[in-house]
Formats: sequence, C-alpha cells, structure tokens
Amino acid sequence: MIKRLMKVWKAPMARFHAAFNPVAYARKVGVRMSGRVTIYGSSYFMFSAEPYLVTLGDNVYISVDATFVCHDGGVLPFRKDTPELDLAAPIIVHDNVFIGMRAIIMKGVEIGENSVVAAGAIVTKSVPPGSVVGGNPARVISTTDVYLEKAQRNSLKIGHLYGEEKHRRYREIFDVK
Repeated sequence: MIKRLMKVWKAPMARFHAAFNPVAYARKVGVRMSGRVTIYGSSYFMFSAEPYLVTLGDNVYISVDATFVCHDGGVLPFRKDTPELDLAAPIIVHDNVFIGMRAIIMKGVEIGENSVVAAGAIVTKSVPPGSVVGGNPARVISTTDVYLEKAQRNSLKIGHLYGEEKHRRYREIFDVK
C-alpha cells in the first residue's frame, strides 16, 4: 500500500518540479548540460525515455513544448519476430542555439553552434553550424548571419526590457489599449 501511495505522489511532484525549475528537473533525469541553459515552460515531457542521451551546450534556449526523441518506436511492431530490434541515438546541441516552440529533435541529430531551429520544425538530420532551419522535415532556410541582419533591421529595440515594462511598450508600439 505504501509503495502504491509513493507512486501516486511521485508523478505530480515530478511534474511540479519540471514546471517550477525545468533546468534542474532536466539535470535530475539525466540531461547533460555544459553551461547555461534556459528552458521555457515545463520540461516534464520534453525529453524522451532516454534523457541521458541528450547533451546541451552553453547558452542554449529551448522554447515551450519542444521535444527531444532519442529512440525510434516504429520498430515495436516488428519485435515479435526480431525481439532484439532497437533504434536509438544521442542528440547533441552545441553552444549558442535557440530551439523554437514545439520543435521536435529526432535521434542522432547534432545541432551546430550558433543555430536557430524554427518553431514547429521536425529536425531529422544534423544542423550545420550557423544555420536557421525550419519545416517538416527541417531544412536550412538561412544562415544565422542573414537572420541576424534582418532581425536588426526589424528590431523594436526593446529587447532589454522585461515584464510589465515590455508589455507596456508592446501596447504602445502596436496601439493596443
């Protein structure tokens, strides 16, 4: 009975920990980090059953609902004939990378330094350094140099602001009452 109660209590506590401190939770479940990592939103469902196969570099930003999948469950129906069949591989994210909302990073992918993964991208192949990738499957759509030049031209110049001050400026800029 006590074992069952502990199990019932453990999952909600883990979910709370993952939402309250997503980076600490990711470390706890085995994600390897070599520097500063920022995770927006909960990390509870972010890393597949093999979080210890994910390595994140320094200055990595991961947006809400991004997912890292280190295995291929597609082989499960074939295990009745080939029980030892299994496909898995590490995921490596190098330094200075942004991974957008709901992006999916698949097994064996390496994301090069100074790269951006667009929201909703499904990354099935490694990303060269200095690249912006997007789509399904993700493909290179720009270099980060070109992306940065465009971002600087279109900047609202309020990136240094936070919280309510930033929201106030957005309302002013976009004439929202």
